[in-house]
Amino acid sequence: MCISDREENSMPMAERRELIVDFINNEGSVTFAQLKHAFPDVSEMTLRTDLKALDQNRQIIRVHGGAKSVGFAVGTDDLLARRVSRRSAEKTVIAQKAAGLIRAGHTIFIDSGSTTTALAAAMEDMNLLVFTNSLTVASELARLEHVMSFMVGGRLNRYSMSTTGARAIEVVRSMTFDQVFLGVTGHRRGEGFSCGSDDEAVFKKTLVDRSNECIVLMDSSKEDRPSTFKIGDLRDVDVVVSDDGLSTDFVSACEDQGVTVL
Repeated sequence: MCISDREENSMPMAERRELIVDFINNEGSVTFAQLKHAFPDVSEMTLRTDLKALDQNRQIIRVHGGAKSVGFAVGTDDLLARRVSRRSAEKTVIAQKAAGLIRAGHTIFIDSGSTTTALAAAMEDMNLLVFTNSLTVASELARLEHVMSFMVGGRLNRYSMSTTGARAIEVVRSMTFDQVFLGVTGHRRGEGFSCGSDDEAVFKKTLVDRSNECIVLMDSSKEDRPSTFKIGDLRDVDVVVSDDGLSTDFVSACEDQGVTVL
């Protein structure tokens, strides 16, 4: 996205700031470099002034090196309906790769999220036990005749359309899964995988602990983009499924920890 059809001085301040808010809301989380690329005719000083004003008006949230949408930063990882439309081609590629890892007769857990929902949509119909805490994943699984699906109950998170909380954690803690397909908000080297909700982070940690094979679904835009609550480290997972945009540093770090990258 590049908004360069008008010079800075010809665009009213209110309109420019509205475009900035729209851009941040669509992306969920952006760096200052991304903003400069999207608004090439706006000076850095003006962009920083705009971000400060928008943050004070609680229209966005400034963070070190960039900004986040309010929905992304407060309490959860942004509205699922917005995430579905972002990087949809990459998510389709990831979903198809991940679906190829599923084997008949296994018991698996599919976590909540837009990429995991794409996985459920890409799955072949086979004899499986599939558990999920995601309403959208469950909806996709309903089309499959040979898959026995189970919903994990708990408190509904209206942003992610999933269940979380103590009840959901208690259920998965009593089980063991052949594979867990995990969604994350971001990863930073030295800090690990993370998400934007404390409840969801604890739930995801429990899934990692109860899985024989932990498979993280993460598009490359989430690399070096940590969120608030840590889920785990590279050494805690077995496979990372992504698109072709991961850095050589990340791939090397995975190799060092014995993590397969697809």
